[in-house]
Amino acid sequence: MNRRTFLKRTAGAALAGSTRAAAADLDLTRCVIVASGSARRREKKAVTVLVEEVEKRSGVTWTVQSGGSPATAIYAGTEATLAALGPRTAAAASALKGLPAESYVIRAGRDANGAWIVVAGADERGLLFGIGKLLQTIAFTRQAASVNPQLLNLATSPKFPLRGHQLGYRPKTNAYDAWNVAEWDQYIRDLALFGTNAIELVPPRTDDGADSPHFPLPPEKMMVEMSRICDDYGLDVWIWYPAMDPDYADAATVQSALKEWAHIFEILPRIDAVLVPGGDPGHTEPRAMLAFLEKQKANLRRFHPKGQMWVSPQGFRESWMQDFFHILESSHTATWLDGVVFGPQSRLGMAEFRQRVPPRYPVRFYPDITHSVECQYPVPEWDVAYAMTEGRECINPRPEGEANIFRKYSADTIGFITYSEGCNDDVNKFVWTALGWDPERRPAAALRDYAHYFFGKPYADTFAQGLLDLENNWRGPLAANEGVPVTLARFQDMERAAPPAILENWRFQMALYRAYYDASVRGRLIHETACLHSARELLERVNEIGWKAQPLDIEDPPSEGPVNGLDPKVLLDEARRILEQPVLHPASGRLRARVRALGEALFQSIKMQLAVDRYRGEAVVRGANLETLDTTITDVAWLRRQIAGIQEIAAPNDQVAAIQKLLARTDPGPGGFYDELGNPANRPHLLPGPGSVEDPEFRASALTGFSYPDLLGSKIPMAWKRWAESLFDAPLRMRYRDLDPEAHYRVRVVYSGDSPRVRLKLVANERAEIHPLITRPWPPKPMEFDVPAEATRDGQLDLTWTREQGLGGNGRGTQVSEVWLFRK
Repeated sequence: MNRRTFLKRTAGAALAGSTRAAAADLDLTRCVIVASGSARRREKKAVTVLVEEVEKRSGVTWTVQSGGSPATAIYAGTEATLAALGPRTAAAASALKGLPAESYVIRAGRDANGAWIVVAGADERGLLFGIGKLLQTIAFTRQAASVNPQLLNLATSPKFPLRGHQLGYRPKTNAYDAWNVAEWDQYIRDLALFGTNAIELVPPRTDDGADSPHFPLPPEKMMVEMSRICDDYGLDVWIWYPAMDPDYADAATVQSALKEWAHIFEILPRIDAVLVPGGDPGHTEPRAMLAFLEKQKANLRRFHPKGQMWVSPQGFRESWMQDFFHILESSHTATWLDGVVFGPQSRLGMAEFRQRVPPRYPVRFYPDITHSVECQYPVPEWDVAYAMTEGRECINPRPEGEANIFRKYSADTIGFITYSEGCNDDVNKFVWTALGWDPERRPAAALRDYAHYFFGKPYADTFAQGLLDLENNWRGPLAANEGVPVTLARFQDMERAAPPAILENWRFQMALYRAYYDASVRGRLIHETACLHSARELLERVNEIGWKAQPLDIEDPPSEGPVNGLDPKVLLDEARRILEQPVLHPASGRLRARVRALGEALFQSIKMQLAVDRYRGEAVVRGANLETLDTTITDVAWLRRQIAGIQEIAAPNDQVAAIQKLLARTDPGPGGFYDELGNPANRPHLLPGPGSVEDPEFRASALTGFSYPDLLGSKIPMAWKRWAESLFDAPLRMRYRDLDPEAHYRVRVVYSGDSPRVRLKLVANERAEIHPLITRPWPPKPMEFDVPAEATRDGQLDLTWTREQGLGGNGRGTQVSEVWLFRK
């Protein structure tokens, strides 16, 4: 049985099982909602949401009444209003007693008058969350709705009090900047129905552009609308408010900022808290920053009397971190500062951070769920072909990875508001929300609820499995990952069977886009790698008998003709022809065409900007990875460039020597060693540390970094476009054993990376300096240094790289691409 047949049969079996189970389901097609006539506005809003979402999914319109015992009824109320709805709610009301805020109970039953369901919330939010769970459980078809009553016996409370997401209406977010008020309302509603209780907005002035060609409203007006939407659903409103001015020690600057922020505070209908990041962006020393925030707290309270002020020490250098913790210990600071946030670019890990922050301050988690490289939680050991094409802000469902991050770091917090820069991380948002409610929940179960709610019961299992498969596509070497075509086949089966409403659903389109994109890159990688190997094998014929370059004879210099009767021009021409095949006859043509078509579909459905010129995306690095779909992912272009250079050499003998040198580029010679530190399959001497499962932030582990976008193209080999690195003040280490104690060694190293201005140094055995702090050459090129003889006298050698200590910023800089250890 082939993979496609297996997928079809398993999907069919699942659907058949669903049909059999449906025989016992409760028919809700003619259901009546019973709700309190005296309910407050958000309780009424929750009931309205239920009516509207049922109609969207089935075309069925449920009526609402304030009492009675209809034959098929759903009773919806809070602890305060439930008793007035009649005796059918008694069991739910009893189960609700003693449950904390935001809890809900769902019960189903049957009596002489008919069947009923009760959705009871401890408060208005609890009712909304309970209605969301009901919607994730009901099976909808055209003009019909039903549910298995055995699934409706729940009493549940959230584990973490804060479960939120940042939604930034600004140009860099690759789709959000084009959303209108109705689209924002629906997105915030969807998040709320899964248990989200906070939304973080972004002010008009940040480190982004002031305008976008896609804005349907000016940023200030949309911010007001989003605050109002959140308030309608009863969600907390946070503002991520960066301090963008250069000097908050200047009185005039402070007064101007107070006026600017006061305007925003005044026009927004709801603000519960403000987070001011200490960096990324912003760069103000802690004493001036906190003095400024104290004034802004008073400013906020003029318009929102319960508004809170929070701060994160992102990007602080070591001396600033010490000052920050010292200020937090002040009794005066405790009178106005409400909490501290752990986010990206923190010099300390979560455990030490929580230990250093005085216990009186709660800690909020601010995890980056949106980026894949150059970020807080990068994709571990990502294949370079993905990194160079899909890039930093690609569509990135990582359910298992995000669950691991959540469980590693959330225990020391009151919860989270995630860092997001677009809808590319949509799946991750819902996974985090599910875990914030129940940390023990399996990601696969959360994905089934996601798929059921957005696409319907027939897709609950297959689409959820597809999302898990997309994460598995990114594990291990891409060329060897045979799961990638299986993932594509699964999505293609869903695609062929899907009705128009599903095909036009942007969440379905995003998953399809990723599945096709992954398979396209893999096909191209396999083709290019085969061409590369063929060209190298051809060039290696220069090492056969009869091709060896002859030593120069001063009295009888070689002619300009063939060497030993053979002309290297033949090899060079044929190798170049082979390397031109990926350009002339690119692989995965149909897949790439489908990727582009889906890119157009996503622009039409949600204005997702996957290209800069065509869709007016802000930049390639802002998720516009249609621009990098065809970017180089192997050494094909670089080798073609090298061959072209050799073809310009006049003497055949010199051409042969140049070919031999090219083929031996990574050869460390007899008794030597070579490591390509950006390649997990070829760095035997690197000390990797505990790894990504135990260390998702890579604070104690070697991280693989990448050059994205590819600015140097064919000028440098792929080995220089990826590297191993350590973060902040942590060392990057290599270890050699079984060296010759009598030999002398020399190290050659290529320093690459995305932080070329950060200086780094190299030490042998933690005491013998091989070179002091230096600025790496740029563009990258090899550098050589002698290893002190005493460093290898015992037959062992440790090499340790560190960057300048105590710096702030993103922590990157210790970035090493290649290392040779030569025996002299």
